[in-house]
Amino acid sequence: MNEAKLIRTVAFLVCVSPVSAQSPGTFIATGSMATARLFHTATLLIDGRVLITGGGYAGSPLATTEIYDPVTRAFTPAGVMTAARTGHTATLLPDGRVLIVGGDSSMGSAELYDPSKGNFTAAGSLLMARTGFNATLLANGKVLITGGVAGQTQYGYVIGDPEVYDPSTGVFTAAGAYAGSLASLDINVFGFGSTSTLLPNGTVLFASEPTAQVYDPVSGAFHLSGAMFFTNGSGTSYSPDYIADRTANLLLSGKVLAAGGEQEDIGRFNDAQLYDPATGVFVPTGSMAKARSAHTATVLPDGGVLVAGGESQTCYSNGTSEGCFYSGTTSSAEVYDPVKGVFTDADNMTAPREFHTATLLNNGDILLAGGAATENADYGATASAELYHPPSPSYPPTLFSITGDGTGQGAIWHATTGQLASPQSPASAGEILSMYVSGLAEGGAIPPQVAVGGRLTETLFFGDAPGYPGYYQVNFSLPGSLTPGPSVPVRLNYLSRTSNEITIAVQ
Repeated sequence: MNEAKLIRTVAFLVCVSPVSAQSPGTFIATGSMATARLFHTATLLIDGRVLITGGGYAGSPLATTEIYDPVTRAFTPAGVMTAARTGHTATLLPDGRVLIVGGDSSMGSAELYDPSKGNFTAAGSLLMARTGFNATLLANGKVLITGGVAGQTQYGYVIGDPEVYDPSTGVFTAAGAYAGSLASLDINVFGFGSTSTLLPNGTVLFASEPTAQVYDPVSGAFHLSGAMFFTNGSGTSYSPDYIADRTANLLLSGKVLAAGGEQEDIGRFNDAQLYDPATGVFVPTGSMAKARSAHTATVLPDGGVLVAGGESQTCYSNGTSEGCFYSGTTSSAEVYDPVKGVFTDADNMTAPREFHTATLLNNGDILLAGGAATENADYGATASAELYHPPSPSYPPTLFSITGDGTGQGAIWHATTGQLASPQSPASAGEILSMYVSGLAEGGAIPPQVAVGGRLTETLFFGDAPGYPGYYQVNFSLPGSLTPGPSVPVRLNYLSRTSNEITIAVQ
């Protein structure tokens, strides 16, 4: 690959990326949504816009949707879903569509949003209807559904069985059974919360109490792992029967940061732990400045994590008694430094928020939208939105083309021969291809996801490109069942941001 063409492509894509005049490390207001909402979803589309779906307002689920354009900094209506939803999930699929599943009012149904057509269509039904659950895109392109409330008995909540959605068939199927006490589905607690995080090796951390579990998509089995915990004011650490509204983020190191949350008998936590997939154990890291639940946590391109908003509490100790009480929805934010293992204060948001969304945009800014602005979650919903501008600027991953403008025939070659995967030498199913990219994190452990023809490939290697400082090499195997052609689209997704589209020839 010619170095001059690499540089021209980078320059081209940087020039077309939106440039923010906002001061680093600050929040500023942006355009407001048409409708106030909380418990909604925000999904970064492959073209860099953000799809907002559903949510609740004044106790009623919404079927309306909106799209945020980071260039105009405005929201516009984006059609109506097939059903009203709150507490649902929305997952970007490798082909650019968005899978929208479950939630209150329409707990069992699913639908697909197609950005190219701007419409919503039915997409089957869950085997077990639920709300407040997790949806995780697997390395094989399928979507794992875990947790959530699927019913209630006199003893507690019924937890939804694991399921997998296959975009190629449009069908939900059972995904094995949980390990340990969750296998019975009947949890003798007053609440339930969990998170689901794709790990670098392709397994999924299902972080729940009393013990977290790991799902292996190859075997289709769950196995028990370590337990989350929190430390009270007296320095005693223990695991409550559930931790609700906690966040879990995969760091560039490959570890998972679990932060905050609450339990109704204990209150809200400022604790944070790191889960190490190598040991299967949660270990303490620095604590947040504020106890938080219903907050957001977003991994920044430089590896830090922006924690924003949520509801908090104030604790007291007067020598004879001690306790904590609800102190309201907060506008405060802080950033976790994974190198130092500490949280530091960030600028306050322009408004207090909880149950809002936070989305990393292609230009590196974070869009924070909606949520509840007061303790009354039904009537405190807001339509306002704002942008956080990180101290370190960044751009999405970049794929290189032969013309140097980031479009058309890609600079992707057969690993064995070094020839371009062009119409003169098309690629075949199962073979290994190589390419250079920019925009990955130096030394990061998170594999990039390469989609060819709308299907995820298996990433075999990613690391420094030999002879090209600042660039990275990615090797991947071409999936089968691709529609052949001289211009099959190729994209790369990294830290939720999608690259430009180039093409290869496939026979």
